[in-house]
Amino acid sequence: MSELRAALLRSVIDTVDPDASELCRALENALLDSGALGSPVAITRIKSRVYRLSAGSNGQARSFVLKRFDPWLARRNELVARRWLPALGLSDRCARLLATAADPHGDSTWHVYEDLGDGAVDPTRPDPQSVMAVVCLIAELHTKAAGHPLVPECRHYCGDLGAPFFAANMRDALAVVEALAPPRVQPTPEQSALRDRLLVRLRGLRDEGPERARMLRESGQPDTLLHGDLWTTNALVTATGDRLTARLIDWDHAAVGPPSYDLSTFLYRFPRRERPAILAAYRGAVAGATWSLPPDAELAVLFETAEYARYANRVIWPAAAVIQESAAWGWEQLAEVERWFEALEPALPD
Repeated sequence: MSELRAALLRSVIDTVDPDASELCRALENALLDSGALGSPVAITRIKSRVYRLSAGSNGQARSFVLKRFDPWLARRNELVARRWLPALGLSDRCARLLATAADPHGDSTWHVYEDLGDGAVDPTRPDPQSVMAVVCLIAELHTKAAGHPLVPECRHYCGDLGAPFFAANMRDALAVVEALAPPRVQPTPEQSALRDRLLVRLRGLRDEGPERARMLRESGQPDTLLHGDLWTTNALVTATGDRLTARLIDWDHAAVGPPSYDLSTFLYRFPRRERPAILAAYRGAVAGATWSLPPDAELAVLFETAEYARYANRVIWPAAAVIQESAAWGWEQLAEVERWFEALEPALPD
């Protein structure tokens, strides 16, 4: 058994199914085809389902990122890396997808990416030049994709993060929270109170849905390809000489929608005092486009709409776990999401 295969079996393949060896072979071949030759081999876990593999020595060492997906998420990421970004002239602005390997049962798919390192933007101590590089990339993505013929295809595979996302999440969150009651669930008095507070909040937001949808429609923003999860950890900046290059990773939530959805995620990661300058930089970067962002006061409401939609989405899964599995952690997660609702501040200073 090669050192590469032994390392994969020891660190990555987490099943005793007989077909695990077939999956291991597929991964091994994919890595070898990508140039991960030689020894020693080292595999470290970065996070759940994500690993860094280093292989080779004597000046030939290479590093890769292995990521395990549900098949439909794997397809989304593959479309981004191999079809949509290249069509926009942005193929070099994500990690290169070097190889794929599917579980024979169809339960999961492995992707092998080039390793871009650890140059994520630090929102607590942001480097202005690095932030500007990322902002320019976000603006370039949004402007190049707006009105592109591939947008309908992106929507077909990935959905819409605009008004439909807000409405669907409020509807689904209400349905599962309303079900957290006898006879299906036997909540404690504290849990019942939490459920009732969430219901009041979600019903209020649901009722605001038509007005928020109108604001989105009339905001002048185009439907475009969105990254969908623009935390600063997904924005990497590398330096080549005196030139900074920004790239975006982890496109699991890519979809179609208004630019304000991506912007809200990105801006909320930074302290409030930093946000006006970042927004101004984005406005400047899209100044030559056929569209523009609405004024700050209106934009702040659209940012809030996107954030509320994401919070409602995070209500659905723990509530479903309580209903289906009597999962105690579900109530803890619901309490955490309630704290997010209560703590949400306007994205922009007055």
